[in-house]
This record gives sequence, C-alpha cells and structure tokens, in this order.
Amino acid sequence: MKATPADQLLLLDLVRLDAQSRGAEAAKRNPAQAARVQELLAHRQALSVELTGLLGTRDDIEAELARIASDVAVVDARAARDAQRLGATSSAKDAQGLEHEIASLARRKSELEDGQLAAMERLEAAEAAVAAQQALIAEVNAEGGRLSAEGKAAVAEAQSRLDAATRDRAAVAARVPADLLSRYETLAERTPGAGLLTRRTCGGCHMELSGSDLKVIGQAADDDVVTCPECGCILVRTDESGL
Repeated sequence: MKATPADQLLLLDLVRLDAQSRGAEAAKRNPAQAARVQELLAHRQALSVELTGLLGTRDDIEAELARIASDVAVVDARAARDAQRLGATSSAKDAQGLEHEIASLARRKSELEDGQLAAMERLEAAEAAVAAQQALIAEVNAEGGRLSAEGKAAVAEAQSRLDAATRDRAAVAARVPADLLSRYETLAERTPGAGLLTRRTCGGCHMELSGSDLKVIGQAADDDVVTCPECGCILVRTDESGL
C-alpha cells in the first residue's frame, strides 16, 4: 500500500484521538467516585439494619415504661380506695387487713418505681445509641451525596472530552485516504493501529527493532506503508526514526 508521508503522519493524530476517546469512555462508565459510592451504599445498608435493632430496643423500653406507669396508676388507685375504706371502717379486723394491703401496695409501688428508674436509664442509653447511629448514617449520606455529585460532574466532563475527541477524529479521518484509513482501523482492532518509529523503537509496542528489520524498513520508499514486525501496527517514519 502506498500513502504519502503526510497522510501517514495523520494516523498519529488518529491514535492520539482514539486513545482520548477510550479514556473518556472508561471515565464515563466508571468514574473514580463510583467504587466509594458503592461502598457507602453497602455501609449505609448495614448501619440501617443496626438502627432498626436499636429502634426496636428503644421502643421495647418505652413500652415497658408505659406498662410500669399503668401498673403504678393501678396501685395508686387501689391504695387510695383502701385508704378511703380504712377511714370509713369501724371493724378492727377490716382495718388490720386494709393496713396490711396498703403496706403491700406501698412496697409494690416502690418496686415499680425502682424498675421505672432503671428503665428510664436504659431508655436514655438507648436513645443516645439511636442518635449516634442516625448521626453515622447522616455522615454516610452526606459523603455519598457529595461523591455522587462529583461523579455526575466527572461523567459530564468525560462526555465533553469524548464529544471533542469524536469531533476532532472525524475531522482528521476525513483527511486520511480511504484505503489507508480502512487499513488503520482494521489493524487498530488488534494492534495499536499506528506508531511513530523513533530512534529504532516502535511507538506502538515500544519495542526496539532489530538491525535486520530496520534495514528492510529503511529500504522501503517514503510512501510505502510499512508495519512493525513486532506488533503489526503501521510504522510512521520521520527524520527521527533512526533509519
């Protein structure tokens, strides 16, 4: 295949723009923030499960306090009724029984109040644990929100770079002869496509060519399209090629 040195040199622009497009595509598909966002989502899920347990514990204690309060109210009502009956009775036996029951109710109320204080202390600790867990979740949400926004911005920036590279590549490709462009694109499916031969080294695979290979390449005409014996890409030759 024949192509002018100037046309072959355009292939290096295609290589550069194709690399930019691949980089932009990769950045668009997988922004740097994506992995951390996924970690945060998993962490938030675990924290939410823990929060559910803490809320259940708090709710159980609140229910226990409600039951104790109800029991205290029952004891108070019964003690008040017994006190009223004691004041109205003239029977020594009935009075003795009522006094005994009132004493029992007082002990029961004391036990309930002790349990109530203990439950209130546990409730305070449970509420603190819930608040701490909610604070952790809020921190995770804040970081996740910030990274998600940064990721969206990175995707938009990558799309902008991709659009620019695609536009510039189309402009360069339009200047490359059709047969040379087709050869480059076919080779680019399995090789770097093209590379500048600089100081005896292929710019595509970065391998230094042997003396015999360089001799063959050096004997080729300037408009011959030659390929790298190592990777198969088109070798673009200039005065810096060392031939």
